[in-house]
Amino acid sequence: MKIALAGHDIDLICLPHEVEAFNLHGAIVRVPIRERQGLLELNSSRAKGHLRAIHPWEFNPSNYDLVILAMQEPQYRQESVKRALLQVALAGLPCMSIMNMPPLSYLKRMLGALAEVTRGAYVNADLWDAFDPTQMTLCSPDAQAFRPTGESVNTLQVRLPTNFKAARFDHPDWASRLEDLAHDIDAYRFFEDGQSIDVPVKLRVYESGFVPMAKWPMLITGNYRCVLDQSVCSIKDAVHADLAESERIYEWVCALCIKLGASSEDLVSFPKYAKASEQLLTPSSAARALASGVSSIERVDRVVQLLAQQLGHSGAAIDQIVSRVDGWIAKNKT
Repeated sequence: MKIALAGHDIDLICLPHEVEAFNLHGAIVRVPIRERQGLLELNSSRAKGHLRAIHPWEFNPSNYDLVILAMQEPQYRQESVKRALLQVALAGLPCMSIMNMPPLSYLKRMLGALAEVTRGAYVNADLWDAFDPTQMTLCSPDAQAFRPTGESVNTLQVRLPTNFKAARFDHPDWASRLEDLAHDIDAYRFFEDGQSIDVPVKLRVYESGFVPMAKWPMLITGNYRCVLDQSVCSIKDAVHADLAESERIYEWVCALCIKLGASSEDLVSFPKYAKASEQLLTPSSAARALASGVSSIERVDRVVQLLAQQLGHSGAAIDQIVSRVDGWIAKNKT
């Protein structure tokens, strides 16, 4: 939505019922604005850029300057999506992933041969082998949104209007492309009743490739700990039920990131995350998926565990989290 508002054309690759909804009614995003009552509703039909939805088989890589990977990792094994993704790889198009699960090709870009130890965490790791690692960048989707109950598939409501944090491409032309996009999004203003409104949720581009991995401590401390033995809980409850234990886990993942090459400046402090998590009043998408019977979810917990084991950075908490998620998956498969 922010890209379309900034004047760029967007195609969304969607399921058939989503294609119909987006093309008939546009994309609708409701976002809170500081010091403003209620939510601001944005509709892509009024954007400067053109937003449309297409089927995977309609995808032609020659039409695009940038591909954004915005589905969860298990969804890329669907045959028509898999074919489209392979077209992207073969065409050499730059890709920005906003998945919580980093594409294996991005881990190869950042970690070299060490990335191979995470192969077992992916539903279809071989798919990412078609990419040159330099094609891929990662963007941490720190903003939080949800589909309001009873609303159509083309509607989202933003709960936590923070920014998307992307690592720059090494390729100078692709880096400029991403930075221009960030600039245009930053410059966009919504006008209402003669007033200019700065709409939150921006794209920020960083030199360090480890900045997007700052999401890992958040995912392990909050998102995956929503998964309890017999039920699920909100991210807020997962973090704040035992704040001292949450801080220990968070700092343990931060220490792993630093062992991998991050600096402390790349990461987010625990107090800042704990404050933000107070607004996260529902279970994570991974927890909701498991509770609904899904047997394949993004396994960032396993990526973190496998890298930690390889580096001798043991942790009982991560083993317990992975074991609990494994248990739910096994149960859902029966």
